[in-house]
Amino acid sequence: MNAKETQIKEDSMSIDEKVWLNGTLISRQAAVVPLLSHGFSRASAIFDVFRVYPGPGGPVAFRADAHIRRLMKTAELLGMKLAYGPGEILQAVKEAIRANDMQSGMVKILAYWGQETLLELVLDSPLDMAVFAIADDKPFDPEAVKPISACLSKWRKIHPETVPVGAKACANYLNGYLVRKDANSRGYDVGLSLGTDGFLAEGSIESVFIVKDNVLKTPPLGRILSSITRMSILEAAPQAGIAIREVPITAAEALAADEMFTSYTSIKVSPVARFEDHDLPAPGPVTRQVMELMNAILQFKDERFADWLQPLS
Repeated sequence: MNAKETQIKEDSMSIDEKVWLNGTLISRQAAVVPLLSHGFSRASAIFDVFRVYPGPGGPVAFRADAHIRRLMKTAELLGMKLAYGPGEILQAVKEAIRANDMQSGMVKILAYWGQETLLELVLDSPLDMAVFAIADDKPFDPEAVKPISACLSKWRKIHPETVPVGAKACANYLNGYLVRKDANSRGYDVGLSLGTDGFLAEGSIESVFIVKDNVLKTPPLGRILSSITRMSILEAAPQAGIAIREVPITAAEALAADEMFTSYTSIKVSPVARFEDHDLPAPGPVTRQVMELMNAILQFKDERFADWLQPLS
């Protein structure tokens, strides 16, 4: 499975699915906003998303608490007010999952101003909130992940003094759209952007890791999203004896990497087989070690990280 594919089939989402909206379960067909809503016409919506896996006692979420905390942080960074606290949001997630009888899939939490506005730019009211629980078309198989190709995009990462890049805001993903479109037009699966400082940043939705001389390296926070998957790899890898460093990475250093992989919510580790015109082992030995570590966690085979899989039933 590569970055251009997904287990979630966008065109197969059923109108019978239920969406949790401001405390009420409604049909997905009814979960709409006016075209002039602030969230749509001003692109002010924020979100978070995480994967759900089948567990021995029912569905479990990968680090739902961390994702919900990041949603709260996004609202804080943008000066927005959420109408619900972390516990209430988690309960909403559980209700949406039960209503859709979901065992495996993706949960997306959207917070937005649904009210219409033509000229008013700054609103003070609490955000509306919707929770989508969208089942996999087929069970996710972490062992079936396929290598991908990547390139350096012509588009730079948004500068952190223009918008908070640590915020998971819908508007920020126009930058990601351009990066992915640029890569696809050149025949690559994903594009990686450099920051305006010239150092490697991230992909459209992916964090990036390189391996050089058996050391796992990734760009530091400050100019990239605080990815939960990235954080998890950095926390787990040292427990497997893998040396890690969060350091600025130049384009030249990325091109000279021994191995490379990307990570994001849906696919924890995607080995890069080709970066620009360079062929890479995919997976290389360190990448394979990280893949096996993360797969063991997701398959309940590593008790050290058992609390990362949180029951939702």
